[in-house]
Amino acid sequence: MSSISLKAFLQPCNPLLSLKRFRGKINIQRPRAPHYERARVLELVKPIYKEPEFNAPCFDTKKEKLAVVENTYEKIIAREVRNWLDQSSIVAFIHLNSIKQEDFFKAQVALHRYQMSVKVYGKSIIRQAVENTKYEAIQPLFLTKTALVFGPDETKVKQLLNVLKKTPQFVLVAGIINGQFLSKNEFVNFASLPDLTTARAQLAAILSSTGAQIVSDLEGHQNQLVNVLEAFVRHEKSKTADSSSDGTENSNV
Repeated sequence: MSSISLKAFLQPCNPLLSLKRFRGKINIQRPRAPHYERARVLELVKPIYKEPEFNAPCFDTKKEKLAVVENTYEKIIAREVRNWLDQSSIVAFIHLNSIKQEDFFKAQVALHRYQMSVKVYGKSIIRQAVENTKYEAIQPLFLTKTALVFGPDETKVKQLLNVLKKTPQFVLVAGIINGQFLSKNEFVNFASLPDLTTARAQLAAILSSTGAQIVSDLEGHQNQLVNVLEAFVRHEKSKTADSSSDGTENSNV
């Protein structure tokens, strides 16, 4: 009974209409001519190609240049970059290797503790920001992915190098300190220098010691002469005292 019910319910449905092609196979190489009306439409919509010139090159070298559309947003960002370059005492150029966003954020936080900011800009923005300025020489540094670190205090170069040492994905390339372009070695050597107050104190000490040495050298001969004269006076006084004592002894005898 179950087999009969299954056959009754699961019987496949045959289509009511079946189309069959009674003509022969289609010849692709020699297709049949279309109907007159269809042939007229096909001829009307048939594309017309320009015949190439004799010995013309494969590629058209005289392509019209597309009109460059100025990007207002890039102009605003370029002014921001120029302002950062003018107002910052420290500018470090960092080559960015492959780095996770989490590690990049940690480096940003570590630099933010010293009031430093990490910025990444494209080549077109940098070109608009530094073109025809004293910073134009930095454009070759942005042929690869390069980040900028801006800082307001030049005395914190050592802290910047410490953060870069803990982040191997950040590679120092060059820098600018107080408007002066520095190579990597010069930038590192600048960190070992004392601050401006200490350097001024050292310079003042050197100048004062030099002045004291000059004064002592100028007064050396005079002091020596005075000492010789004093010694001569003491010697004469002692000789006079001895002669007077001898005369007193002779008179008593």
